[in-house]
This record gives sequence, C-alpha cells and structure tokens, in this order.
Amino acid sequence: MHWRLIPLSSHTASMNMAIDHAISESVGKGEQLPTVRFYTWNPSAVSIGCFQSLHDEVDIAACKKAGVDIVRRRTGGGAVFHDSAGEITYSVIAPLSEFDGMGITESYKIICGWVVNGLAELGIKGEFHPINDILVDGKKISGNAQTRRGGVLLQHGTVLLDADVDLMFSLLRVKDIKIRDKLIKNVKERITKIADFGKFSREEVYTALVAGLTQGKEYQEGKVTAEEMAFALKVKKIIYENDSWNGSR
Repeated sequence: MHWRLIPLSSHTASMNMAIDHAISESVGKGEQLPTVRFYTWNPSAVSIGCFQSLHDEVDIAACKKAGVDIVRRRTGGGAVFHDSAGEITYSVIAPLSEFDGMGITESYKIICGWVVNGLAELGIKGEFHPINDILVDGKKISGNAQTRRGGVLLQHGTVLLDADVDLMFSLLRVKDIKIRDKLIKNVKERITKIADFGKFSREEVYTALVAGLTQGKEYQEGKVTAEEMAFALKVKKIIYENDSWNGSR
C-alpha cells in the first residue's frame, strides 16, 4: 500500500482537527491514500477528549486570558496542552484494513512503534507503554489517542520537544486544589522531553519522525487537496468552532 506524507504545517486548533476530519473522510471514500500528517498548533491550545467535560477539565477564562485555543477532539483520552513551540503532533489516517483486524492496543503498538523508530533516529531509546503512551527511561514523552469511524482509523499523538508544566496546570482544572502542588511535582517527575537529550532543532526532530513513520513504506509527499480543504473549512465552522461541540458535555 502506498502512503501520502503531508509535511509539517501550523494551524489553529479548530483547523488542525478539521483537517484530520477531512482526511479521514477522503481516505474512507478511497479518494486519497492512507496519510501521515505532521503539524503544530498556532496559537497554543488545549484539546479535550471526545467524552470529557469541558468545564470540568479546562479553566476557560485562563485560556482566554493567555490567548490559548480550546477544541474538542474526535478521539478519546484526556485534556492536553499543546504548546506552539513545545511539541510536534502527528496523525495517521488509514483504512482499518491496513491494520488487518488488529484490536485497539495492537494498532497503538504498531503506530507508536513508528514514533519510537523516529526517536531512535535521534539516539533516544523509547518504548511503547500500553495503552497509548511512549516512555523514555520510564518517563512519558508522547501521548496518543485514536478513534475508528466509517472503516477508518485516526490516531494522533504528540512528541514533547519541551514542556511548561506550570503553564499547563494554570490552564487545566485540578479537582482537589489542596493537592495541586503535589500533582504538579508528580507530573514534572513523570514526563520527559526531547530537550532532556540534547539540543535538537525542531527541524531535526521532524526529520527523524518522518523517517520513523515512513520506514518500510512506499510513500509520496503530498498536500491537503482542494476538496479536503473545502470540507475542512466547512466542519471547522460547524463543528470545531461551535460551542455546542466543544462544550457538549
């Protein structure tokens, strides 16, 4: 099977989710090849999982004050802070048949393995940790989320270049304020980032991830088509910028 690679680009939170949605539609209809896409978030954003409560998870006023976007993903999982300068996000969008009847954990292992291969290009030894994390030296460097709709698998995930945990917790809600400081300390101890392993540029990390996610694949570099962009602009407005979607739980 041939694949399409869409190079690194930067978009708003709503546009990033809309583009992944549009590609899922075109891949599902057989109009486009299975796709690997890379992107960053501009401005920084908080995304929440499909089944989360916006008001329980996110300090909306703090996000507005900081100029941080908020969007609900189609995938599950938890709330994530996407620092515009601190991460690279990938998405893998392919027919379920490409994964030969695999269950969710198996497909996570395969795709996260591609990311691990990318880290190895930088001399960083990562490992898949079920169900959807990638660890280095026992610490989380990548979180991933997946959905399956209409015979199509969509998985997207982040690779941390750097991390501002204090900023993250100023934007996310902590249910028990009394344990806030302890929780922040705990998270700082449990995550790691590319910057901990050397002075790699964003371009170097991106190049390594491209190598990892395309390894063993026949692929061609492409772009979001005009048809996909038209669909993305439509769902961006009616779904991902719509309070009835983002605040639906």
